Amino acid sequence: MRYNWLEKIVFRKQAKFLLYKNMKRTSLETLNAIAQVIYDKKGFNILALDVQGLSSITDFLIIAEGNVDRHVSSIGRAIVEELAEKGEEPVHVEGLKVGDWVVLDYSTIVVHLFCPGLREHYALEKLWSESKIVDLDIDVSKPVIG
Repeated sequence: MRYNWLEKIVFRKQAKFLLYKNMKRTSLETLNAIAQVIYDKKGFNILALDVQGLSSITDFLIIAEGNVDRHVSSIGRAIVEELAEKGEEPVHVEGLKVGDWVVLDYSTIVVHLFCPGLREHYALEKLWSESKIVDLDIDVSKPVIG
């Protein structure tokens, strides 16, 4: 089947919209999966923010902490591995080698993992103070992964 150039553009926009619509439905599931990995890897101070309408970059932010740089990197790698098993790959990853601030960009969700001092220094929560806090479903009865 052959398409003219206008039909191709319309088809791409419709496909992109359907993909985006599908991503919206699974965003809460993905947020919960990320939060669960952070909790399982002994991350703490987990906060999810809904920045839809406030940010043109993403719809949701997850901010959390690890104890030291290696711990933060380990949490970041665990998130990437967990979501890869579900067929989701990050658009961009930053900071896994250094580990003081790890950013995982999944387009509709951006994850920020900090060492405690840096989180306080950058205070992303204050930057997005108009956002809504998302209630996360974290299973605390599961045994924590060491």
